[in-house]
Amino acid sequence: MYLNKSFQLFIFASLIVLASCNADSKSKGTNQNAAAVSSNKTDTAKQEPADAKTILARREVPVLCYHQIRNNIASDSKRAHDDIIAPDKFREHIKMLADSGYHSVLPDQLYDYLVYGKKLPEKPIMITFDDTDEDQFTVGNSTLKKHGFKGVYFIMTVSIGRKGRINYMTKEQIKQLSDEGNTIASHTYDHKNFAQFKDEDWKAQIDEPTKKLAQITGKKVEYFAYPYGVYKAANLPKLKEHGFKAAFILSTARDENYPLYTIRRIIDPGRYTAKNLYYSINKSFNKTKAKS
Repeated sequence: MYLNKSFQLFIFASLIVLASCNADSKSKGTNQNAAAVSSNKTDTAKQEPADAKTILARREVPVLCYHQIRNNIASDSKRAHDDIIAPDKFREHIKMLADSGYHSVLPDQLYDYLVYGKKLPEKPIMITFDDTDEDQFTVGNSTLKKHGFKGVYFIMTVSIGRKGRINYMTKEQIKQLSDEGNTIASHTYDHKNFAQFKDEDWKAQIDEPTKKLAQITGKKVEYFAYPYGVYKAANLPKLKEHGFKAAFILSTARDENYPLYTIRRIIDPGRYTAKNLYYSINKSFNKTKAKS
């Protein structure tokens, strides 16, 4: 009887020690993971950010811009055709990117590459959408997900939830995009030309839309795309003052003093074949070599 009790006590004590070791091991692993995350966050904080000349010297990352993903209708103007791509053609183009070995990147990754020389995946590309059209959610997002891509959605807040000839994304759809790991960014309140901003526009077109998007997503909004791709050099420093880390133009030349606020994009026109797009990407963005 005595031996049985001793054996039971031995087993009980062993279990306590084993549980304690497991707890210590889990705690150690958790602490190591936390330390790694903390290290990643402080990594760039210890580095000196690159100057404009260094940023300009880095190889440009291709950035695509889409607007409406739908079929053309008779009332569409000739100019509008550049901003419209048919759903089947959009799917064909995104499949080409995936089949060609491209990997989608988001603005935070691009920023860390440009400013701190952080590595990007092989054949990086950024896929962006302007103006909040609902087809960017129904066709755009579903197509990107099929190929493991993420996108950047530049939201014009006046349009959120509107229905009509063109339907626009709802708050719930914007939140879902954000929750799924896409980037939600600003495109002003109602598409006012940035080059024509007056003092009062900074609140109405920049601060209030940023606040609204942050409330919808629960995340900071740190990136901006200029309506029509048009910017005014004198206004570029103000974007940083209003909380933006970078901003996107279209295919015009970057500003030599503020390259982070004039990151180039190209539109994928609806008339392009997948082969046309591939050649356009290489022609537009493979002109300089990285010095990272």
